[in-house]
Amino acid sequence: MSENILIAIAWPYANAEIHVGNITGSHLPGDIVARYHRLKGDNVLMVSGTDSHGTPVTLKADALGKPVEEVYKEYHNGFLELFQQLGIQYDLFTTTHTENHFKVAQSIFLALQKNGFLYTQKSMQWYSPAADRFLPDRYVEGTCYICGADGARSDQCDVCGNVLEPEKLLNPRAKTGDGALELRETEHFYLDLSKLEPEVKNFLRQRAGYMRETVLGESLRKIEAEGLKPRPITRDLDWGIPVPVEGWSGKCLYVWFEAVIGYLSAAVEWAKVSGKPEVWKDWWVNPSARAFYFIGKDNIFFHTSLWPAQLMGAGKEFLQIFSGENGLLTLPFDVPANQFMNLEGQKISGSRNWAVWGRDALTRYDPDALRYYLTVNMPELHDSDWDWAEFVSKNNGELVATWGNLANRVLSFCYKHWDGHVPAIDLAALRRADLDLLAAIEAGFQSVGALLEAVKLRAALQESFRLATTVNQYLDQQAPWSAIKTDKESAALTIYTALRAIDSLKVIFAPFLPFTSERLNGFFGCESPLFGEPYTETVKDALGEHTVLRYRGQSGHLVWKPSELKPGTKLNQPAPLFKKLDEKIVEEERARLGN
Repeated sequence: MSENILIAIAWPYANAEIHVGNITGSHLPGDIVARYHRLKGDNVLMVSGTDSHGTPVTLKADALGKPVEEVYKEYHNGFLELFQQLGIQYDLFTTTHTENHFKVAQSIFLALQKNGFLYTQKSMQWYSPAADRFLPDRYVEGTCYICGADGARSDQCDVCGNVLEPEKLLNPRAKTGDGALELRETEHFYLDLSKLEPEVKNFLRQRAGYMRETVLGESLRKIEAEGLKPRPITRDLDWGIPVPVEGWSGKCLYVWFEAVIGYLSAAVEWAKVSGKPEVWKDWWVNPSARAFYFIGKDNIFFHTSLWPAQLMGAGKEFLQIFSGENGLLTLPFDVPANQFMNLEGQKISGSRNWAVWGRDALTRYDPDALRYYLTVNMPELHDSDWDWAEFVSKNNGELVATWGNLANRVLSFCYKHWDGHVPAIDLAALRRADLDLLAAIEAGFQSVGALLEAVKLRAALQESFRLATTVNQYLDQQAPWSAIKTDKESAALTIYTALRAIDSLKVIFAPFLPFTSERLNGFFGCESPLFGEPYTETVKDALGEHTVLRYRGQSGHLVWKPSELKPGTKLNQPAPLFKKLDEKIVEEERARLGN
């Protein structure tokens, strides 16, 4: 029976291009799992969007001397282009700067307020007399009063990882150079997380066996050590979602609080633009739905503890406020957070241009080559490292030599010797070796599928390659290239068996390598594609126009099953699936870094 699967992927800030660390951290693993469940026949909804608010975006706009809305749209459009080229197939990739997101976020706020989880409190915040405004946390930097590191933000030190009290920051200064700063009193709404701590701890304990230890253990240890403390959810800002309370003009919802609500608001928007305004509830007000959140390790606590707290705190009141109905919102099923990917032994740094940028890399390399390396090198349990020499080695030695060579040599050999058709054999004549191979490949749907269900993507891809190696070994034993000269019937049985195995493997590889799997699908003469097609659409609302990425889909289209290739099927002219890379690119690519 099909399941409702929500794939929620981290929202990138609209202040920088997306690099390979971002891709392998959240977008690619989410896409692989979504594609698997689509092939399996599940009802998949994959959502994300551009995080358009927050100080990282306004700081970028200030640096460029451009309006914030113009800057966020420039980056947003770049994200849409990247995802289409790389095959990250969102049902909806939107932005947080939409009328819909404002309404959903404000409804969550009002539900929390009604349920008694919000209170107001005055605090001290850095104020710039020269600019005549309070400065958001990222606008203020200084010396950390805990570890002594310079360059700490007023709310957090990235060196020691501690959350800081703004008024204790040493040597504070404005990043914008707005002169001397002074502490002034301001008032904000706080989310009383301490009231929700028992529910959050109980939720996390129930997720044991599903969430990774690196995720679950870190979250529980943090709560046990520090507890869930109240956090401010409003800020003195003029770019963002207004606080939906009279007398609070000039203040917006804090981006940490409202951006995660995007997973919910994106589902609501997708339902609206699809002409089925209520269908979002199949994933969000459905106890049997499973929600997977794909993020990097720096956002674990927000998604395992703070976001569930928001959902539980909003309770039934959210639906009553938002749509006049009853029901509880779906909590996360799993948060398969990845660690970080470094680059040539160093931390990726956009400011130093020590990065492999997604769109730039796609001007020189095919998307499946990039997807392959980012999957075999995915930082699932510990940090990994992008190494250009290894990229070339794995492309040539594994992707081309093992899988690409297998598919191309068998299809080309068959196309040549059987006039562009699958050998018209008698299925009853298949030999023990043929049947054993087909049984091994059929079992692969269970073994690879189980690993994909558990979001063990590196292991799933390794198992897929083990199956391809099994086919290569079978061909070495049967040697159809020699048998064709003396016993064409025997060669026909071998080639049919290998073709049927490859036809199955194209599906098993499809979540990882969708572009070449679709090409193989065409070589086998299939008219129905494995997946649907992405497209962009312009949506208009009270805030203006925004472009979204959508997916014309194949959800619920069962393809995750062994091949039933019929003897005599007409083939289309095959061609190599992958390109062998010249080793000279290693030094060429390394020379680009840091420049």
